[in-house]
Amino acid sequence: MPPTRSPYSGPYRKLILAFDIGTTYSGISYSVLDPGVVPEIRGVNRFPATDHVGGNSKIPTIMYYDKNGAVCAAGAEAVVEGIDEIAEDEGWVKVEWFKLHLKPKKMSSGEMIPPLPTNLNKTIIEIFADFMKYLYQCTGDYIKETHGNGGSLWSSVENRIHFVLSHPNGWEGPQQNQMRRAAVLAGLVPDMTAAQDRISFVTEGEASLHFCIQNGLSTEALNERSGILIVDAGGGTVDISSYALRSGSTTDFEEIAAPQCHFHGSVFVTRRAEAFFKDHLKNSQFIFDVPIITEMFDKTTKLSFKNDQDPQYIRFGTAKDRDLSLGIRAGQLKLPGSDVASFFKPSFECIVSAIKEQKSLAKIPIKSVFLVGGFAASSWLYSQLNKVIEPLDMSLSRPDSHLSKAVADGAVSFYIDHFVSVRVAKFFYGTFCVAPYLPFKPDHVSRSASTFINKTNGKRCINGMFDVILPKNTAVSEAKEFRENYQQVSSSRQELLKITSSVICYRGALTNPRWQDEDSGGYSTCCIIEAQIPDQIITTINKSASPKNTYYSVAFDIVLLFGHTEMKAQLCWRENGREKRGPASVIYEQSPELL
Repeated sequence: MPPTRSPYSGPYRKLILAFDIGTTYSGISYSVLDPGVVPEIRGVNRFPATDHVGGNSKIPTIMYYDKNGAVCAAGAEAVVEGIDEIAEDEGWVKVEWFKLHLKPKKMSSGEMIPPLPTNLNKTIIEIFADFMKYLYQCTGDYIKETHGNGGSLWSSVENRIHFVLSHPNGWEGPQQNQMRRAAVLAGLVPDMTAAQDRISFVTEGEASLHFCIQNGLSTEALNERSGILIVDAGGGTVDISSYALRSGSTTDFEEIAAPQCHFHGSVFVTRRAEAFFKDHLKNSQFIFDVPIITEMFDKTTKLSFKNDQDPQYIRFGTAKDRDLSLGIRAGQLKLPGSDVASFFKPSFECIVSAIKEQKSLAKIPIKSVFLVGGFAASSWLYSQLNKVIEPLDMSLSRPDSHLSKAVADGAVSFYIDHFVSVRVAKFFYGTFCVAPYLPFKPDHVSRSASTFINKTNGKRCINGMFDVILPKNTAVSEAKEFRENYQQVSSSRQELLKITSSVICYRGALTNPRWQDEDSGGYSTCCIIEAQIPDQIITTINKSASPKNTYYSVAFDIVLLFGHTEMKAQLCWRENGREKRGPASVIYEQSPELL
């Protein structure tokens, strides 16, 4: 049985709205929080152009733009019968799979991501904003139409909505920042200040865990102190996450290995199939049918494929279409099951490798694996994974409810229930610093040529030391603070009133990174911490009649919290013997290609 949820204790009604913007399909879940009432998670199950099929819990992540950059069709409206002809006649531009273009620059996709249309004058942030705006409009219409006094309900919460945006495990602070900017552009919140307060982020892996808990899927696994592994196999990415109950708790979970993200979702199965069709049908009259063959494979064969021993048939033409040398008869392309399996195998092998790695890294034995996400509906993928996982002394399960709703529902549960309080660092975090030169240390001696004399204290120093704040694979609670001491000196008092400090991330192979020059390519700036220094804590040193010899100094701490789903920072200083704190901003560099 899932944990019992407590009544909402807030002072006023509030709406929690979660957007799961997927590579191929997107969904919306929400919860109306009324004081004293136990929250209930609901989904938006009706969208424009889905009424004729009784509604649907997800819609295609597709949009059409006109020549002026206005959205002409989105979601299910973008796949209605005849839309292709209308788009061609009107000169519309189709945009799909755009989510993958937000990926971190340092993340390799391993597969080619289709480029955005060159004739569309839109940035990826603007495209995200347009789709967010569409989802928001759909949510408002759905709540107004399905709830009693829906119009009044929507009016009462419209300006008090808290948004939860899910993203792949591999997305980081810069991607979260771009999604916030898109939300502002879409009109979900008025500005970036409101976006900081009213938008939360959750990884797709953690959202899926919440979904599993609420659907009672992990009850048996939690009867003993063992780990749970979530495989969220979606359209674009496969997110792997491992959790366990914290000792002595029944609802408090911790990550037990650093989460992973791989670009091996179901769209890449289709991409491999398309490449096969192009090669197989080259120099034949059917080469022009590759788009429709690929589409039919994606809609039918990919979903129904179960056994690589049985041939598969893809219907694409008429009874007159025939070429036995190519396996085409009566408008059907016949493929050996082994060929179809080859389209799946790179994704399958990636998932198996990730599961084994998580099992080896986890500090608690993993006994249960849960397969969720749209790709999890593949019978072939499930059966093949089961064959591999059973000998590893683990059990594989997948929910029998809506697999595709796991992330959206779980994102709302993340906000309401918040089951995870400890997360594992994926990289080393720290700062580059100036260190006193120590001639008895070999690593200092080898860098003696780069030493210099500090003008303020006359001491010999060395640059480029990496001061580790948080080691890789460290489990960090949400309350855990990491404090770095700073003392800055300047000949200008004004310069010290605003401080900036870089948080450096090391992603390389070294197990104990200490110097920037050891693996310079492995280091990158994670973010900039920016804060205003109170004037009264700046002191004067080296007082002299000559202004040139007067320096000013300020001592402070930067407090970092890495245990949340996004990094947080504070400024800390001592004044009159007491510790005081103030706000600090976490600033991320914007990628030029996203602007």
